[in-house]
Parts: sequence; C-alpha cells; structure tokens
Amino acid sequence: MKHPEQPLNELFYGDNLDVLRTLPSESVDLIYLDPPFNSNRNYSVIFNRHGTKNADVSAQIQAFEDTWRWTQKTEQDYLEFIATAPNEAANALTAFRTLLGENDASAYLVNMAPRLVELHRVLKDTGSLYLHCDPTMSHYLKILLDAIFDPRNYINEIIWAYKSGGASKKHFARKHDVILFYAKDYRNKFFDIQKEKSYNRDYKPYRFKGIKEYEDDRGWYTLVNMRDVWNIPMVGRTSAERLGYPTQKPLALLERIIEASTNPDDVVLDPFCGCGTTIDAAEKLGRHWIGIDITYIAVDLIVKRLEHTYGAGIRDTFEVLGMPKDLAGAQALFDRDPFEFERWAVSHIGAQPNERQVGDRGIDGVSLFPLDTKGRKLGKVLVSVKGGKTVTPSMVRDLAGTVEHTTDAHLGVLVTMGPLTRGSQEAIDRSGSYSFPVNGQPYPRLQHISVPEILQGMRPYLPPTYLPYIEAKRQKVQVDAGSLF
Repeated sequence: MKHPEQPLNELFYGDNLDVLRTLPSESVDLIYLDPPFNSNRNYSVIFNRHGTKNADVSAQIQAFEDTWRWTQKTEQDYLEFIATAPNEAANALTAFRTLLGENDASAYLVNMAPRLVELHRVLKDTGSLYLHCDPTMSHYLKILLDAIFDPRNYINEIIWAYKSGGASKKHFARKHDVILFYAKDYRNKFFDIQKEKSYNRDYKPYRFKGIKEYEDDRGWYTLVNMRDVWNIPMVGRTSAERLGYPTQKPLALLERIIEASTNPDDVVLDPFCGCGTTIDAAEKLGRHWIGIDITYIAVDLIVKRLEHTYGAGIRDTFEVLGMPKDLAGAQALFDRDPFEFERWAVSHIGAQPNERQVGDRGIDGVSLFPLDTKGRKLGKVLVSVKGGKTVTPSMVRDLAGTVEHTTDAHLGVLVTMGPLTRGSQEAIDRSGSYSFPVNGQPYPRLQHISVPEILQGMRPYLPPTYLPYIEAKRQKVQVDAGSLF
C-alpha cells in the first residue's frame, strides 16, 4: 500500500499515443510493452467478474482484432511520421515500406513507430525498455528500435522459452517469445543482475575452493548470473493466475524484469497493459506504475484484479483517467467507438457485456441472479444500450419482446444517453412487474436508466446478483444463497 503523501498510480483508458504525448519527458524508469504481434487473429477474453479461474459465471468477449491493413489512415500516419520523426526513424520506416510494400506488416510498423519515439522521450537516462514480441515481427522491431534508441543502447535479446499447446509436423514447435532489451543510455542505465540456479553435473557437489554450493530436492547447484534464455511456465489453463485474457503473461516474468531494472519507488510504464500483469507485479514489488489500454474490458479487468489481490483499499492508491465523467465525455466515447460505449455502460450497471456486439438482437449485456436459495438455477436481466439521441416506443417493445422470448430472461434494462420520450416511458410503465421467487419481492419487468443517472451513481432496481454467491463458493465458504437477499 502506498503512503498517502506519495503520488497516485495512474491507469489510463485511451489510445496510448495520445496519452504518452501528455506525459513529461524523462519521467519513467522502466517501460515494458507487449503490443499486438500482427498474428492475424481475433482475440477473445474469457473472464469473470472476480478475475479468478474458479468463478462459475464467465463470458467470452472479443477484446481486440490483431489484424493490420494498409488503409488511407495508415498512409496519413506514415506521411506525418516521415515529416516529423527523427531522421533515423523516418529513414527506417521509409526503408520498410520500400522493402515490404503497403501490406499488413508495414501497417503494423507504422502504428508502432510513433509510439516507440514517445516511449524513448518519456524514459529517463537511467531507464530501460523491454519490448515483448514473437519471432513474426521481432527482426523488424529491432531495426526500428536501433533507429530510435541507437544500436549502442541495445542490451539483450532475451528468449522466453515455455511449454504449451500442440506441435506441428511441418516445423519445429514454436515455443518461445523474444524480449528486446534497450537502455536509454547504455553508460548510465540502472541494472541489478539477477541470479539463477546452475545445477552441477550429475547434481553432485563439486567442493571447489571459494565456490558456495547449495542443495535442493533436485540436487546440488551454484548461483550464477542470469542468462538471456528464461524458462518460465506460461499461464496455463490450470494456473491460479489465469484470467482468460488472450495475451496474459506470467507474473514471474514481469517480476524478473522489474527487479532487474528498477529500485523500489521507481516508475514502471506499460502502454499496452492488457490484463494488468505489469501493474500487478509493480504493485507487489513497491514500484509506482502507469498503465494504458485502449479497451474498457482491460481497464475494468485491471481494477477488479487489483481489488481482488490487494483489497478494496487499493482504489485509494491509483486514479483511473480517461473514463467518461459527464454527459459530454460519454457522448465523446460513443462518437469514438459505440461498442466501447456499450461495454462501459453495461459494466457500470453491474452486468456483463456480450461476447459479440453484432447480431445480438439489440441486447448488449446480461446480469444473472439466483432463482432459488441454493443458487442452482439462474435468471437473466437483459441490458440494451441506446447511444443515439432518439429512443422510440418501438425500441422499448423490442426489448420487451426479447425478454419474453429469451430462455430464463425475466427482466430488461434500457440504458440511454438522456431521458425518454413520454411514449417510451409509458411503454416501460405498462410492462408490468416480476415477482422474485426467493422472497416474493416485485421488480419492474422493464426499467430505464440514463447515462447522467449512471454517472451520479444510480443503478437499476434489480434482484441480488449471483456474484456474492460465486465469491462465497470460490472461498469455499458454505452459504445459503437465501442469506444474501
């Protein structure tokens, strides 16, 4: 827990390029980034509201599309970078375009180049950058980093080796990632060499004079300076760390990087912070941190991960920036990305955003509640978000019809940017009520809540969520679901 007089940590929701341009120069001690790899995959998140693998209610949501294409916007970004970037970086990107053409790889590098320039700017002279990638793009990224950081500031190519997944019969199994380690200034960088076990031949003691030896269950070993090949297990399906985030990295990997390149109270920055492993490791090791992610899913998951790991009091030690704080901010989010606006609104009323946000029959999220005291059968609250300015009575009737024809759905919530028209409100008022079977409590079958009301802390009037029961089960506490009502 940070001392009250120490600066707050910061978690930004937004485009990292925009955020980086607001950060002071030479203000960060360590940067770790794990950007999308141009893998031509659509990544989905399978996670739950508590961030633990044992929770019973989870959902799969498309988090980001790791696919890059050369578009008119890419062309504009390329020309802007060439005109404003340092000569070496501009020359490197020009060479890439000549070599690769206008394809997905070039588009990826155009996206990364201005971000790496900004990361170089915010890094202290004693600081280091670790860029995590796979062999698909590592060779291109190394050239780009050489152009921006200077080849003399290249320190290591770290190989993270792991065992997971299947293997092809057409090539050697691809079981490693690359981490490119650069310093802002190789002469001034802070580096605390880490030690690792080196087991003796046949695991027997050598008894060499002046050499300290140790023994564990495996055998005898010495402690040597760590090599650039790291064997650290991935976050597997049965791992206690598993959150279901597609690119989640093990905590041990980030702890090693942070311990090697920072002191306590130094500042760690992750501009693609995903599910927050860097942030978690920095918090655990007593470092200040800055995290940035462009998806609401990631930011929401990081907050819940920190609260779950360090307790509710952790919220006093960091600030979430970039979230809508007023109607204008909510409208700006909707204008920028309607799907992100839907996810934000759904999560803020305690529901789970949909797996997909197309072909959803107008339903953008679901909340579950128990229908009996044992929590064995669940009911659904369907959430529909309308970001436009006009909400018609037909939209209310559509929500009512979907609730009526959806299995186990009993209630519906309509979220709008502003107040309803008289006709729409009358349609909600005529929808009737639902009697909660556990205690007979009546609830309006359809309800409305506006974004200004959400921002004021108001929430729909709904049956108790199933989540406390899940948490009790996760902690192996015997509890009757009826006691939660």
